[in-house]
Amino acid sequence: MNIADALSRGDITSFLTGFPNAVASMPIPLPLHLADKIVQSFHRHEPPPPSAPYIESSHLCPHCKAAERLFTWRGPNSPPPATIEHPVICHLASIATCASLRDAASYGAGLRKFHRFCDIFSVPESNRLPASFELLHSFALWVVADPNSGDPLLSTEGSIPFGPVSVGVARKYLSAVRAWHIAQGWPPPLSDSNHDRINWSLRGLENLHGGRRRPIRPPITLSMLTALKATLVLSDPFDTCIWAMAACAFFRMMRFGEVSVASRAAFSPSKHLNRADTFFDRDLRCKPYARLDLPSAKTARPGERQSVFLNEQGDLCPLTALHNLASVVPALASDPLFSWHDSKGDVHPMAKVRAIERINSILVAWGWGTTFGHSFRIGGASFYLAKKVDPEIVRITGRWKSLAYETYIWAFEQISSQHLANAALL
Repeated sequence: MNIADALSRGDITSFLTGFPNAVASMPIPLPLHLADKIVQSFHRHEPPPPSAPYIESSHLCPHCKAAERLFTWRGPNSPPPATIEHPVICHLASIATCASLRDAASYGAGLRKFHRFCDIFSVPESNRLPASFELLHSFALWVVADPNSGDPLLSTEGSIPFGPVSVGVARKYLSAVRAWHIAQGWPPPLSDSNHDRINWSLRGLENLHGGRRRPIRPPITLSMLTALKATLVLSDPFDTCIWAMAACAFFRMMRFGEVSVASRAAFSPSKHLNRADTFFDRDLRCKPYARLDLPSAKTARPGERQSVFLNEQGDLCPLTALHNLASVVPALASDPLFSWHDSKGDVHPMAKVRAIERINSILVAWGWGTTFGHSFRIGGASFYLAKKVDPEIVRITGRWKSLAYETYIWAFEQISSQHLANAALL
């Protein structure tokens, strides 16, 4: 095989399979960052995405999971001492820092964007941590700027890549950089007056661009849920688990991360539902219900459990789905609630990406296209509002602490008349 030909046509997989040790002796010029990515990808047994933005190779920013970047990525400068020099106190400070954030992965994405910006504009590592107001103000401007806005200078600066996001996302990126500073022992980089100046600029760009929102995710509907059940094989352990996840996530507006895990190795009884967290009983009207006690939730305080209550729902009943799951996938009380077993009988938690892939394959086959895990939560809220359920009940049941859910009720144009029509005749 000709290495240059393989690379020119993007056939990285063939190259990795046939020439794992050939990077150093390639007959064509190859940038160091690309060579490094190819070697790393070979060891990971997966080809690198050719169009994905990369971070320049640096021992200060080693390859790691997104959730580990705040604590693993560092700068060449030494932060001021934050505790007395005693091994016990230093250890306590270290474990407290690592446990202070529940969703470090989302901050990791913002931190990666910041380093991407610094690489593009050749900002030295020593200037990134601690970061100056001027640098973070520039980062905020770049991350929101739209090269297609009609500005002639932006459109002609083709050497500068842009990946514009909304102002809200830009603020989250700044929060990520702030968290990185604190995790690495530095004080927050921006004062209140700095924030005021950056917000002034962001508001101006938002006015120029007319705002930029991420497209609203499509909701799961009853028709889609019916198609899922009709297609899934409810005697198959994998499909049985997916159906139980889908029914519970829809009818109790659960976040998909509450019924799945990021990976098999990510399952933790202190964070994810296990079989012992499920209880079946009857209410005051002798109607059956199930209670799921979430060990951890986005809107819960540390150590606080939130309970999710499931009721009968006809042919799509989540109670029946949970009973079927227990029958098809028997497991120990300490095993994951939403799990399946392989041909050897080993029980595995259901990974989110695998569940979404299976769900999407079914919805595409039925002509609906792809959807997302959060679509179950959106769809459930839309369904209950369309059924004239009191919005306050929807908010409490979905465990929203505000009226934020109203911003993505996809079907509101269909249900508004049910709530507002003929109000003058009442």
